Formats: sequence, C-alpha cells, structure tokens
Amino acid sequence: MIRELDEKESLPMDLLLLADPSEKLVTEYVKRGKCFVMEEKDSIIGVYVLLPTRPKTIEIVNVAVDESFQAKGYGKKLVLHAIQTAKQEGYKTIEIGTGNSGVVQLALYQKCGFRITSVDRDFFLHHYDEPIFENGIQVIDMVRLSQQL
Repeated sequence: MIRELDEKESLPMDLLLLADPSEKLVTEYVKRGKCFVMEEKDSIIGVYVLLPTRPKTIEIVNVAVDESFQAKGYGKKLVLHAIQTAKQEGYKTIEIGTGNSGVVQLALYQKCGFRITSVDRDFFLHHYDEPIFENGIQVIDMVRLSQQL
C-alpha cells in the first residue's frame, strides 16, 4: 500500500537518507513537497517525495526502498505511483534526477517512461559537503530525466 504521510507522522528519515545523504536538504524539500510511503505489514519499506518545481511541473525526489526489499519491483511501483499521482493532480510534466553513477536508477526511470533531458554538471560537488560514491564511482553530475503526462 502506498499513501501520503500524514503531517503528524515522523519522517522515515532512515529511508530518505538512503537516497540523499544530506539530512538538511531532505528536511528542506520535504517541507515544500508531499511525502509518500509504501507499507508492508505495518512497516514503512519505501518512500518518495513529490516536489512542485514550476507551473504544471513536478519532480519526484528521494525514491528509496529499504535495502532488504530492493530488487523486488517496489521502486518501480513507487515511481509509477508518483506518475499517476502527478497526473491526478493536473501536472503536465514530471521530472526526476539521479547521480551519474546510478545505473540501476537510470534503467528503472527509463523503463517507467522517462527520457534523459539534461545533465546538471558538478551538482553533487556544489550541493554536498562530503563526496558521495556509488558503484565505485564518485557521484558528481545529476542526470535529469522527464516525461510529459
């Protein structure tokens, strides 16, 4: 089951930090967006945030699945839920971004209908104090993808 997190509930920060290691940045954009959680047997196992960015445009940020539930299709369910929610809310464009080394994420997003639109060079160097490594590669650039709804 996927549902919007109630304002009175605690953020699943452990999951949110899997997708973005900066608690400061996570806290800032969760305040501006809507947080959705995936539950299984009363436990939160997945999360994403929908963040309005421009008129009729929304971005999926911070898609994360508990490590013990990864590679089972839950990430795809979260992304498809986000797309459906954005459509229902009247958005015309949905965007998502991932680090240059996120090969699994890039494949997933393209399977869900996203296309690469740009690269935000040095994004992770400018916005994070500590270097981030994924798949043995330093995450430097943000690969941006989008789709029309």
